[in-house]
Formats: sequence, C-alpha cells, structure tokens
Amino acid sequence: MAYDFDLFVIGAGSGGVRAARFAAGFGAKVAVAESRYLGGTCVNVGCVPKKLLVYGAHVADELEQAAGFGWTLEEGHFDWGTLIANKNREIERLNGIYRNLLVNSGVTLLQGHARMTGANEVEVDGKCYTAEHILIATGGWPQVPDIPGKELAITSNEAFYLKALPRRVLVVGGGYIAVEFAGIFQGLGAATTLLYRGDLFLRGFDGSVRTHLKEELEKRGLDLQFNADIQRIDKLEDGSLKATLKDGRELLADCVFYATGRRPMLDNLGLENTGVELDARGFIRVDEQYQTTAPSILAIGDVIGRVQLTP
Repeated sequence: MAYDFDLFVIGAGSGGVRAARFAAGFGAKVAVAESRYLGGTCVNVGCVPKKLLVYGAHVADELEQAAGFGWTLEEGHFDWGTLIANKNREIERLNGIYRNLLVNSGVTLLQGHARMTGANEVEVDGKCYTAEHILIATGGWPQVPDIPGKELAITSNEAFYLKALPRRVLVVGGGYIAVEFAGIFQGLGAATTLLYRGDLFLRGFDGSVRTHLKEELEKRGLDLQFNADIQRIDKLEDGSLKATLKDGRELLADCVFYATGRRPMLDNLGLENTGVELDARGFIRVDEQYQTTAPSILAIGDVIGRVQLTP
C-alpha cells in the first residue's frame, strides 16, 4: 500500500521535532501536526519562560546586595508587563527557529489538531492522511485536583500569561515546579504561601538540600505550610479567592496556583481507533524501542510517563 507519509508525528515538542528532523534526514517523507505551539511545553510554558522569570526574580537579590559592594542605587521598580512582553518576544523567536528547523529539513508542517482514525490514518482539521508509521509525542498537561472551585485556580500554563503580578499567591504542591514558582512570585514582590500536603517538599531529593532550601526560603519571607491541603476554593465579592483548607483554616489570595502533577495529553487523540494500550497510570504503554501495542504506532516523551520534561 502507498502511504502519504512514511512517518506522521503528532506533536511538535522536543521529542516530536527531533524525531521528525532525523527521520527526514534519513530520507523519510515526514509530516508533523501541532495544534498549539512549536517547541512544546519546554519552549512555551515550561523550562525556557520559567528560567526567564527566575532570572527576573534574582535581580531583586542582586539589588539588595549591591550596597555592600559599594553601589548606590535609586529605589527600583518592577514591571510585570514588561517582563512578560519580553518573554513573549523570546518565545516567538524560538517558535520561528523550530519552524525553520522543520521546514528546512523537508518536513511537512500541519498546524491543527491531529486525531487517529486508524492504525495508519490521521485526520487533521477534517483532512485525512495515511502513514506507514505514526509517532505520538503529545506531551503532558498540568492537572488540578477535582475539588469545588478548581476552575478558579491556575497552573503553569496560565501563569506565564497573567496580565498582572498577583498581590497574594497561594502555590499548591511540593515538587520542583511548585518550589520554583513560589520563589518566582515571592522574589518579584508577591506575598506568597506554599502549601504542601507532606512533611517537607522536594520528596526524593537529597535530604540536606531539602532542609537547607526550607530554611533559606523562610529567611526570604516565604510562608511555608506543610501537612496542609485545600478542600475548596471560593470567589469573594471583591474578586479575591478564599481557600478553605482541610483542617478548617481559611486563606485569602488573589491567585491560587497548582503544581500537583501532570497527566498525559491524550484528549481527542483517537486511541480508541487503534490498538494502543495504556499502562496502569494512564500513560501510553511502550517497549524498550518505544513501540506501542499497535505495530505501526510509536510514542515518546512525557506521554509515556517516564522521566518527564526536557531537562
């Protein structure tokens, strides 16, 4: 049977782009479909913009220490809008680089949602394509626990596009994403509280690092609340948010930010039309060659639930 493509990649993140480029370089006829942004989570709503915000938050420390090194500075003023606008320009530049990498490699780029209609068939915005092999590289998506008021919370996806820096922020989670964002918000001037349901954040990291970081964050004024979790979120008449904790306490904030894990992005992917199976955690099951249970379909990246995110 003659196929439209040798390889059809669903998702233009780190894994999908590299696989597509390499396959095209070896002479394969390749297509990539992406419905959101080129470069995936890392470039757009992950590693890259997060580090730009981290660098911005670090400037406050440098300014504070400058006097000790002989510098006399006028009182500084931070503008969230300027930081976000400059961040957006850098992301747009990187998007363009990813586009050029694909197009210059001879890859056909399709911007739209891809859904598998068979083991060798993909539909993108109503148009059908056939492929000898399909590679799923759709990545992960942040998830918020199913509590009353969950729609009032944000995740890392929305944090990079806030119109203004919230005055009071509740960060929920104990992993490195939660800890980094708590440091970002606090460093840029927001009154920040980090809630974690366990005894100490960064489970799995070196014990001395966890303890030292806790002490340093507290010195900087970050409110750390362990063995604490939110039961519900309500919006008050003045627009602020009230988080009711499971122990009955109530905390007020202008923003509730969740960093409590990520799920595989399988929405409307059409897995039911293929022989692809999921593992017990809901990720795509693959073998050591990244082969799924459907012979023509492979999967890589966060969607298979191994070590997640590009770094």
